[in-house]
Amino acid sequence: MAVNQEKATDLLSPLQRHWQKLVALTIWVALLGGYFWYAQTNNLSLLDGLMTLRASIYGPLLYILLYALRPLIFFPASIITVAGGLFFGAVGGILYTVIGANLSAMVAFVVGHYFGKGLLESSGEATGLVQRYAVRMRKNSFETVLIMRLILLPYDFVNYLSGFLRIDWKSFLLATVIGSLPGTVSLVLIGVAGNLDDLTAGKISINPWALVASVGFIGVSLLISRYIKGREKVN
Repeated sequence: MAVNQEKATDLLSPLQRHWQKLVALTIWVALLGGYFWYAQTNNLSLLDGLMTLRASIYGPLLYILLYALRPLIFFPASIITVAGGLFFGAVGGILYTVIGANLSAMVAFVVGHYFGKGLLESSGEATGLVQRYAVRMRKNSFETVLIMRLILLPYDFVNYLSGFLRIDWKSFLLATVIGSLPGTVSLVLIGVAGNLDDLTAGKISINPWALVASVGFIGVSLLISRYIKGREKVN
């Protein structure tokens, strides 16, 4: 009996260590397999398949789903956000990205919340920079996450850290929705600056106004973060 339990433990141990990689592999296989099945069923090339998806209701839904699952499949948020602008334009790109990005943030937050149990418990005296910052995030969740979003810290770092520290999820989500908007718009506009139709035709064209607006939104994000920090110091 004891031997069987040891064998079961030995089998579970690698799964516990590598579960996220297995989930990522499963999702990638499902996504790629589903796409190639769709393309072959409709006799479409890779490019034609992408263009057809963009024009259908399945394109935005697949984009939002991919964005929501992105933390589990190790796909960079910046790349998929730029792709949203390239495929769906300014309005669609911003709308679909905001929905997908906030779902993605909550997925990573829940994962961090699950695995961060007992990490940096708030009880006891705060010692060290990490512990003091953890206490700050728990006491001022909304303001801290908002500033982290506005200064464009890595998206998943903020998501997982907030989950690890088990901060209030409502404050986290609200701060994410507000604080991520300037950065999201900026990256979507980088995609809008390129023209997908021209790219598919082998041409390269850049919209300079979209690039200027993109830089402007980054500047606005940083200015707002400085203003909030200034108000915190005064208070």
